[in-house]
Amino acid sequence: MSTYVPQAAAAVTLPASLDEAVAALTAMPAAVPVAGGTDLMAAVNAGLLRPAGLVGLGRISEIRGWHYQDGHALLGAGLTHARMGRPDFAALIPALAAAARAAGPPQIRNAGTLGGNIVTAAPTGDALPVLAALEATLVIAGPGGARRETPVSHLLAGRDMLEPAELVGFVRVPLLHAPQVFLKATGRTGPGRATASVALVLDPARRGVRCAVGAIAPMPLRPLEAEQWIASVIDWTAMRTERPALAPEALHAFGEYVAAACIPDQVPADGEEQAPPLSPAVTHLRRTVAALARRALGRALA
Repeated sequence: MSTYVPQAAAAVTLPASLDEAVAALTAMPAAVPVAGGTDLMAAVNAGLLRPAGLVGLGRISEIRGWHYQDGHALLGAGLTHARMGRPDFAALIPALAAAARAAGPPQIRNAGTLGGNIVTAAPTGDALPVLAALEATLVIAGPGGARRETPVSHLLAGRDMLEPAELVGFVRVPLLHAPQVFLKATGRTGPGRATASVALVLDPARRGVRCAVGAIAPMPLRPLEAEQWIASVIDWTAMRTERPALAPEALHAFGEYVAAACIPDQVPADGEEQAPPLSPAVTHLRRTVAALARRALGRALA
């Protein structure tokens, strides 16, 4: 991305491997790792960040692809949205491919990376609810060749933060070979930031449904009770030969259940018998979430 930087970084390092990048960050603790730069350069241009150094990750080939391991796909953190949106990747993880295609205009999709989406942890990050619904884990590289794993949800919730000189190297995603759907609503026609998004994954092996709602809170929300209820309604035995059909009432109830769990009613104040009604904007957002969840489940079962 072309940009104007009033104060250029003091040093730029271009490592060729993940361990070299970790070593560079160890040697320059104040340096900032950069891959696509779609969020970093926006912060620099806005005067919010003045990095003392940059560690470019664009030449690390090992994190720009994926491979298979024990029924999982090990996705490199350097995968771009454009690469994840291609048909071969869509056949592997359909919901993540759909989120990648909806990530923004072509210049953003060509530069932005999966790892950047995770580490930036913007509430509107399209990949985040998909990774939460898939219950993906991160493979984190540390000094001395160390590797450790942590759930994506732990990083997004601040329960397990990156230590100094650590980098997200890979994302471990289970291969479910089952229907997956990602839908989002924006404030305008065409690519744009999500006002609400829903990722829904069917897991026939566990007879489970996993759903995550993005963009309405600082991190993706999992309506666990709604997941358990709809999983008890689906005829999983019939799914072996055909997609089970749900009554429209069940789809509608699931959407309302998800929306109410993620955007609950207000609690009455002390001394008041009734809670104040939700504002029109919040009511509209709840209806949007309900519609997205209902449509996502309907498409997964279609």
